[in-house]
Amino acid sequence: MEKRFGTAPVFFTAISTILGAILFLRFGFAVGTLGFYGTLGIILLGHLVTIPTALAISELATNKRVEGGGEYFIISRSFGLNIGATIGIALYLSQAISVAFYIIAFTESFEMVFDFLRTDYNIDLPRQVISIPAMLGLSAIMLYRGASMGVKTLYIVVAILFISLILFFIGSGNPEATRTAGAFEFRNSKDFFIVFAIIFPAFTGMTAGVGLSGELKNPAKSIPMGTILGTTIGLIVYFFVVYKLATSLTVEQMLSKQLIMTDVAVFGSIIIPIGLAASTLSSALGSIMVAPRTLQALSRDEAFPSKNINKKLSASKGNTSEPFNATLVTCTIALVFVAAGNVNAVAGIISMFFMVTYGSLCLISFLNHFGASPAYRPSFRSRWYISLLGFLTAVWVMFKIDPLYALLSIIIIIILYIGIAYYHSDRKGLESIFANTLFQVNRELQLFLQRATPKNSKSEWRPGVICISADSFKRSAGFDLLNWLSYRYGFGTYIHLIEGYYSKSARLEADETYDRLLKRFGKHPNHVFVDTMISPSYTSAIAQIMQLPGISGMDNNMIVFEYDKQQTSQLERIIENYGLVHSGNFDVAILATDLRIQYNFDELHLWLNLGNDVNPNLLILLSYTISGHPLWAKSTIRIFTVCKANKLEESQQTMNELIQKGRLPISINNIEFITEKEGQTMRSLMNEKSREAGLTLIGFRTEHLKHEGIAMFEGYDEIGNMLFVNSQIEINIE
Repeated sequence: MEKRFGTAPVFFTAISTILGAILFLRFGFAVGTLGFYGTLGIILLGHLVTIPTALAISELATNKRVEGGGEYFIISRSFGLNIGATIGIALYLSQAISVAFYIIAFTESFEMVFDFLRTDYNIDLPRQVISIPAMLGLSAIMLYRGASMGVKTLYIVVAILFISLILFFIGSGNPEATRTAGAFEFRNSKDFFIVFAIIFPAFTGMTAGVGLSGELKNPAKSIPMGTILGTTIGLIVYFFVVYKLATSLTVEQMLSKQLIMTDVAVFGSIIIPIGLAASTLSSALGSIMVAPRTLQALSRDEAFPSKNINKKLSASKGNTSEPFNATLVTCTIALVFVAAGNVNAVAGIISMFFMVTYGSLCLISFLNHFGASPAYRPSFRSRWYISLLGFLTAVWVMFKIDPLYALLSIIIIIILYIGIAYYHSDRKGLESIFANTLFQVNRELQLFLQRATPKNSKSEWRPGVICISADSFKRSAGFDLLNWLSYRYGFGTYIHLIEGYYSKSARLEADETYDRLLKRFGKHPNHVFVDTMISPSYTSAIAQIMQLPGISGMDNNMIVFEYDKQQTSQLERIIENYGLVHSGNFDVAILATDLRIQYNFDELHLWLNLGNDVNPNLLILLSYTISGHPLWAKSTIRIFTVCKANKLEESQQTMNELIQKGRLPISINNIEFITEKEGQTMRSLMNEKSREAGLTLIGFRTEHLKHEGIAMFEGYDEIGNMLFVNSQIEINIE
């Protein structure tokens, strides 16, 4: 693509859109309604959005190469293609319909002709006799001569525009007006945002020149200079126009006539209509050059759900890469609205879409500042608080102008995003900009938690669980347990072990395994942090994970081991390393999985020993935590406790107090007290009562494990999946 343009087209496209129809048609009404100070307030409020946006887009344009698509390109490369396409489509429609808006406003410059024909010849012509030919002529220029001709024409009409403004400023107006202060008073404050909504389209042109980004020789230079210069000069001209109106006309005059500037300017009856024609035509030119390039960039990124449509709209004409097809579509859309003759019904939504775009640009700049990525090195820098002010002001003003239109615009944006995200499900909705921001937030939170919570301080218990397994692709039981524990109340870290010494090949294997883990466990919503670890042995890996800091900012307090009930060799090395874990003061959970049995999520069974044992409270809390997961939401927690006959009443009282004091959602009817009988073993009772349970939890003591070894886990053949739990200390249930 030939890079043809410098800074001048960016500036002239922006200034021609800024000094457009609203300046000539509505500023007199604004001063007449609100007074000089009220209108000045509107100008300043509008520039609380436009100046931060101009600075933000200048900053973003100097950080990386800006290609075709202007604002859309910047947003899509910052927020991701899906969000970029969503805002880009809304932006494009705003730009395309703006062409119709300016052409319809162009016909107002012929008001004297329409009045003359109506008064003298009783001929009441529709505005379309001017607007449709004007739209067709403008379309012909753009389709057959392209942006080069558009820029040349732009220079001419901008020159006429400035001449008309000069003649306006040197005009005298009504001498009586200078003796009254009425035009300066801030009046009708209740109508402030009504008038703001009418005036705001005058502020939407400062980024118009950015749409030429794909054809700029040096976007990093031209976009900041052209945009900031256009915004600054526009602000200055607005101020002096409002001041001139207030000092040259009475309130009654300003409210009595749409083109009231004709009563002030030298040769006003001729030059102001010509200036209006030039301003509206230049604004239409600016929009009709920019909108097709936005559409072309969208189609190149395959934003639309048809490869054929994307291919045709992205097509270029000639060596200048003129977006012929995109221009044809834009002209057609504009012509439809011109033929309808009134765009007031959509004018509000147009303003909202522009606001969404400006707010997004300011938000991107703020997030880049906040994220502090080393890759963000713009040669032009705004300030984070200016960008944040622009974003907040844009959102606030949207709802102050019209809450209904603001809400409708947001709903349209959401619907667009859902459709695009569904079509492009392979694309990420957000890119690294939020990752950098979240990194900064997480870093500060981690440091705060470390300072606020001294190590080993006692606080309410919640599971900080680590699971280590070398069999992640054979079974997912360990990961599933972590997911259940982490869903609402805790945090889980799942480590896949790669046994061996660290080397380049081992690292590459770990990277590949990590991607496989994400694909395997990322198919369904989960709340577990997944990673890999290279370690020479199972024992060294356990020693390493015990020293891992809690990723959530909370210390890890439990290690989960898992094994296949049919593979006792896995259990052997768990038992061998139990002492190591015990020395680290971690609670231990050993998950025994029977791969032959599908999980039944109807019942959770707890077997408690209410005697001299520290495990019951942890078992109860674990069952409560697991039941918080949607899969277990409808499950019933059933508790079994075996006691001597003479201890039955004491056990019942202890359990009732525990349930009531802890406010646990366990019905007394689901607690079964079993008295010991001679010849009856615990295993036989469990095999009888828990054969239908989805998961059975039971506590174990360290001395029993040392004494029995593997035998402690055997003999539960009728039970499916079991979780053996050892608590280091008794956890209080408050």
